[in-house]
Amino acid sequence: MLFSTHFAQYSNCQVSKMVDIPTISIVIASASVVAGVIYYSFQIRHQTRTRQTDLVMRLYSTRTTIEFQEAWKKVMAREFKDYHDYEKWYDWTDFIAVGIFFEGVGILLHRKLIDISLVDDLFSYIIKVTWEKIKQVVEEVRKSNNAPQIYEWFEYLYNEMQKREQQLAETKVKRSEGHSSIAAY
Repeated sequence: MLFSTHFAQYSNCQVSKMVDIPTISIVIASASVVAGVIYYSFQIRHQTRTRQTDLVMRLYSTRTTIEFQEAWKKVMAREFKDYHDYEKWYDWTDFIAVGIFFEGVGILLHRKLIDISLVDDLFSYIIKVTWEKIKQVVEEVRKSNNAPQIYEWFEYLYNEMQKREQQLAETKVKRSEGHSSIAAY
């Protein structure tokens, strides 16, 4: 008898602690919403990376066209001392074509529409040598036209690539220092 009394009390206690069907359905619906939000955020992130990659590859396609390559080679092969010397001897068409391309890449980078690591992987060398070649002329064009915004995004692109190069070099040094201290033991 004592056993059946305790069993009855235990059973009643368990029944009162049981969850009803509407509560279970609310928990399941809430979990489904959370899972959906998490899935959607991963999809958005993936879609953004895909779009950035596609944009960079389209830029790369433009950079590898024969027209761009010829314009770039002409600009890089030209010998000039300054803005006036360039203007005296050369047409501006190739200079502008090359500059505007990198100006566009700089704007996209500034607005975070493309990833700097992709830009670095595909364009780092050509950005560096091109800006260093035309920098003096650009600065003089800015002064003579009172237009400091001329190729400002190309310059921004160059500066960002320089920062990235320096950060990567510092990271490499830190890693090598860490490995050499481990090797000392």
